Amino acid sequence: MLNIDGMKPSRLILLLLILSIPYIWVIAQNKMTKNTRLKIIHIEKDFPIIDLRNEKWASAKDVSIQKYWSGEEAPEGRHAKARLLWSNAAIYIRFEANRDGPLVVSDPPNLTSKTLGLWDRDVCEIFIAPDKDKRNKYFEFEIAPNGEWVDLGIEVLPAKRETDWDYNSGMESKAVIEDKNVVMAIRIAWKALGNTPKAGDIWLGNLFRCVGRGPARGYLSWQPTMTEKPVFHVPEKFGEFEFIK
Repeated sequence: MLNIDGMKPSRLILLLLILSIPYIWVIAQNKMTKNTRLKIIHIEKDFPIIDLRNEKWASAKDVSIQKYWSGEEAPEGRHAKARLLWSNAAIYIRFEANRDGPLVVSDPPNLTSKTLGLWDRDVCEIFIAPDKDKRNKYFEFEIAPNGEWVDLGIEVLPAKRETDWDYNSGMESKAVIEDKNVVMAIRIAWKALGNTPKAGDIWLGNLFRCVGRGPARGYLSWQPTMTEKPVFHVPEKFGEFEFIK
């Protein structure tokens, strides 16, 4: 048994600090896991993605997208939030983005096929890596406020990034521009991702928003990539997607 009777106050404080280190580490680890893990709720029945106000969305928790890729806090007018759900057939992602200025979108929009270069306009994005042991191979899905979309297959290699421009996920999407925000949602069938998760599985990925134009353009991340310049394709910074029932 440790005897602290007669111990000098300075030594007692030092001893207490040493003994508390394991507990501080556990608390820090739990906080880190909470901030980097997104829990995706399972739903028993599918619903049309055009139903942006479906009651099932209420079962998902908001995931904040409010920091720039650098980790700096973005203005509130640029904040967005996402909600994710999954069924036995597909994954659902719903973005709700604030807007306090003109949107950078095409007029008229192309809603019949993927729009390459969409990332240069206002969009919300999700990267999904189904195999956590191969985080450098993932899929990219984007949705714009006017309903335009793009889907891509990505592989990040040591010296370059390869993109499957012809990837065809069959993703379904819907977007509505409201007074002070934009609501956008996409639905992706598991067959497009090459795998179907089970409860308890963990995939990897990230969530983003691009907003504005020119020098004032903003690049927001759920998990900041912390690169020198705005770059989203940083697999080592992906967070965790945990599928739960």
